[in-house]
Amino acid sequence: MALPLVPIAGLVLRYGAVAAIAYAAASRARPKRLDPAAEAALDQTPEGAAVGHAPGQMNATGRWRRNIRLGPDGPGMEIDLSALARLRIRKIA
Repeated sequence: MALPLVPIAGLVLRYGAVAAIAYAAASRARPKRLDPAAEAALDQTPEGAAVGHAPGQMNATGRWRRNIRLGPDGPGMEIDLSALARLRIRKIA
């Protein structure tokens, strides 16, 4: 019984291309200095999403934190996704 190699080759090429692009992007990334004030602001962001406004601007914050463990005693990781956004519109003379 022959194996259908054409569909398998298409998948291999697609995933290989994605892996090559990810590897190239990771190898070209340069180390960046982290701003301690920005890190502190992200750490102080409350869990969930919030939108508010002040005179002349609108602010939004969001944070999603989860602990994921593979199996009862398996390796685990913490995922912390935080975002701050500001939209400011000013009239320019």
